[in-house]
Amino acid sequence: MPSPRAEPGRVLAVDPGTVRIGLALSDPLRIVAQPLDVVPAGSAGLDAIARIVVDEGVTEIVVGLPINLNGTEGAAAAAARELAAELETRTGLPVHLVDERFTTRTAEQAMLEGGARRRTRRDRRDQVAAALILRHYLESSP
Repeated sequence: MPSPRAEPGRVLAVDPGTVRIGLALSDPLRIVAQPLDVVPAGSAGLDAIARIVVDEGVTEIVVGLPINLNGTEGAAAAAARELAAELETRTGLPVHLVDERFTTRTAEQAMLEGGARRRTRRDRRDQVAAALILRHYLESSP
């Protein structure tokens, strides 16, 4: 369960991956979750996220935690926890982990239903998944 909000401001959602990291951003009132961008995994992506935090006035970060269907955590969840810790250290902001089961599949399905072409789906899947993670967080926060 997410903890209470630290302060008003934008929330940045991160959908971690081994190659790409999907990003989504809330509005300052924390009502709308919008897909933002995709950055490469690794230090270049962390640098890009740190810049976005400053440029967009982000006050909280949400990282998707890939939990297995049986409720256990595997290597991907461990990597997400490491990413969350690194983001907290680099930005000094509170970082929350949110169960991200089915977000990538839901994002893909939504784009299919919207008629998006294969290339568009591939290019936007991670940021749409991040927006779903963010929407879930915003809806479940007090």
